[in-house]
Amino acid sequence: MREADPPGRDVLWRAVGGQRRDVTLGALLGMGHQTGEALVPVLIGVAVERGVVDGDVPGLLLWLAVLAAVYVGLSLSFRFSARAGERASVTAAHHLRTELVGRVLAPEGGADEGRLPGELTNVATEDAKRVGAVAMALVVALAAAAGLVVSAVALLRVSLVLGLLVLMGTPLLLWFGHLLSKPLERRSETEQERAARASGVAADLVAGLRVLKGIGAEPAAVARYRRISGDSLAATLRAARAEAWQNGVVTVLTGTFIALVALVGGRLAARGDIGLGDLVSSVGLALFLIGPLTEFAWVNTELAQGRASAARIAEILDAPPAVPPGPTSTDRASGRPDRSDTVPHGHSDTVPHAAEGRLRLRRVSYRTLRSVDLDIAAGEILGVAAPDPADATALLRLLGRSADPEAGAVELDGRNLTALHIKDVRAAILVAAHDADLFEGTVLENVTAAAGARTSAVTLVGPAMAASGTDEVARSLPDGVYTPVTARGRSLSGGQRQRVALARALAADTPVLVVHEPATAVDAVTEVRVAAGIRDLRRGRTTLLVTNSPALLAVTDRVVLLQHGRITATGDHERLVHTCAPYRTAVLT
Repeated sequence: MREADPPGRDVLWRAVGGQRRDVTLGALLGMGHQTGEALVPVLIGVAVERGVVDGDVPGLLLWLAVLAAVYVGLSLSFRFSARAGERASVTAAHHLRTELVGRVLAPEGGADEGRLPGELTNVATEDAKRVGAVAMALVVALAAAAGLVVSAVALLRVSLVLGLLVLMGTPLLLWFGHLLSKPLERRSETEQERAARASGVAADLVAGLRVLKGIGAEPAAVARYRRISGDSLAATLRAARAEAWQNGVVTVLTGTFIALVALVGGRLAARGDIGLGDLVSSVGLALFLIGPLTEFAWVNTELAQGRASAARIAEILDAPPAVPPGPTSTDRASGRPDRSDTVPHGHSDTVPHAAEGRLRLRRVSYRTLRSVDLDIAAGEILGVAAPDPADATALLRLLGRSADPEAGAVELDGRNLTALHIKDVRAAILVAAHDADLFEGTVLENVTAAAGARTSAVTLVGPAMAASGTDEVARSLPDGVYTPVTARGRSLSGGQRQRVALARALAADTPVLVVHEPATAVDAVTEVRVAAGIRDLRRGRTTLLVTNSPALLAVTDRVVLLQHGRITATGDHERLVHTCAPYRTAVLT
C-alpha cells in the first residue's frame, strides 16, 4: 500500500475489485431499474397527454401497454441487481475474513500482538461485513446516478430550466452529503474499536470463568466489563447521533430541493410554458428524485463506515511479522541471495522430517536469557530445569521461533533458524506449550490434528495415546476416543486436557519435540507413567523436557539448570540432586 494512501484504501479497492463481475452486473441491472423508474412518470405524462388532452384512446392504450412492459422490466432488473450486489457484498466479506484468518494464523505471527481473540473475531465479522457492504453501496450509487441522469434528460426535454436545476443541484447535494459523512467515519471507527474491545474482554472473561469463580473475583470482573461495555455504548451512541444528524440534514436538504423542483414546474405550467402532460411528468420526476437522493445518503453512510472498518482491517493485515518468515523455495530456485549458504533446497515436508535434530544455542540473549550456550545431540532427551518461568518462556519462544534472539543464534543441524523458512522450522521443531488448547471435535480428532497424512505420524497415534495416558482418559469417557470435546477442551478436566494435548504432540512425530510441563495436572502415579512413555516413544528422537518435575527429569539423558538466564549446571538428574543445591531446591521443593 502506498504511503500517501489513507489507511484501508487498498483493502477497499481489493474488496470491490475482486467482485468486479458481480458489481458490474448489479450496477448495469440497477441502472436499468432506475432508468425504468425514471421513465414511469414520463410515460404517465405521455399517456395523460394522449388520453386526456388529445382524447386518443388507442394511443392511451398503447402507452399504457408500454408502461406495463417498463414495469415488468424494472421489476426484474431490481431483483437480479439486488442478487448480484448482495452476492458481491457477501463474497467480498468472506474473502476478507479468509485473508484475516490467514494473516492471524501465519507462521510469522505479529497480527495478534496486543489484541484479544474477541477483538480479532469482531474485526473478522463486523468490520469485514461493513467493507463487503461497500460493493453493494457502489451498485446502488451507480444505479441512482443513472436514475438522476435520465431524470435530468427528461426534465431538459420538458424544460431547460428544470433540467439545469437538477443537473446543478444534485452535485451540490452529493458534496454536502460527503462532507457530512466525515464525522460519522471518525466516530464509526471509534465505535468499532470499542465494540471489538468489549467483545474481546467478554470472551476473555468467559474463558477464565472457572478461575474467576475459584478466586472470588467475579465482582472485579463484572466491574471491568461494565466499564469497558459502557465505553462501547458511549461510542455507539456518538456514532448513532452522527448518523442521525447526517441523515436528518440530508433529508431536509433533499426535501427542500424536491420542493424547489416541484415549485418551478408548477410555475412553468401556470404560465403555460409546459402542458398538462409535461406538468404530470415533471411532478412525478420530482417525486422520483427522492429515491436516488435518499439512496445517495445511505451510500455515504455505508462508505463512511466501510472506510473506517477497512482501516481497522488494514492494521491487522499490514501488521509487521513477529519474526521474518525466512527465504522461500522460490528465492532459492531463482538464485536470489539467502542469509545462509546452508539453507536446505526445497520447501517440502521431506526437508524438515529428514532433519537429524541437532540443536545448538550459541551465546543466545533474549529477554531474561543471557549468553546461553547449549549443545543438544541428535536423539538426546534433554531436561531443562528452569526455576524462573520467564527463562522457560523465553527459551520456548526461541526454539519455536515465535521470536528471534536479540544476540547469538539458534541452530538446527548446523543451520541458523533465521536462515530457514519458518514453515520448515515449525515442521522440524514442535513446541508443545504448557497451556495448549484443544479444539472442538472428538478426542481422537484432537490427537491426530498434528499428525496430518504422514504415515509415520498416523501409526504413532495409538502409542502416543498410551505414552501420554490418554488411553486411560478415553476409557473413562462415555464414547471413548469418539467422545466430543468442546471448545478449548472445557468438557474435560485439567489433567485430561493435558494428556490429550501431550498425545497430540507425541503423535506429530517431529524430529525435535520441546515439551513444557506436560504433567502438572495429573497425579504422581500418572506422572511417572507419562515420563516413561515419553522416554520410550521418543527414544532416538531429539526431545527437550522443560520442566521442574523430578519424575520427568529422571528419564532424561542429561539435565541442564537454567538459572538467572544462564546455564549454571549440567549432568544427569541423580548426580545433580546430590551435588547441586540450587538444582535440588528447584526440583524437590
